[in-house]
Amino acid sequence: MHIGRVTGATRNLGAPLDWDPAKDGICGGLPIRDEPHSPGVNRMVSAWMPTPEEIALITAGEPIYLLVVGAVHPPVAISVGNPPPIGEEA
Repeated sequence: MHIGRVTGATRNLGAPLDWDPAKDGICGGLPIRDEPHSPGVNRMVSAWMPTPEEIALITAGEPIYLLVVGAVHPPVAISVGNPPPIGEEA
């Protein structure tokens, strides 16, 4: 997947402070759009563009995997097209 430019991006996330490119690999910038999720809770939306090869795999029924670095899994959602309105996440 390639990083896309999310409509209305509010900031660009970089690598975490303790990220070591030699050990952890390249961590490029990620444009995100901040939006309120619920009182006091932020939601960060990013866009990802599948390659033609990935589109063929998805069309053939292959799953889309989400990898999260760390030992605690944050709440996440994946959607196609525009992200679902607040309160309608899966």
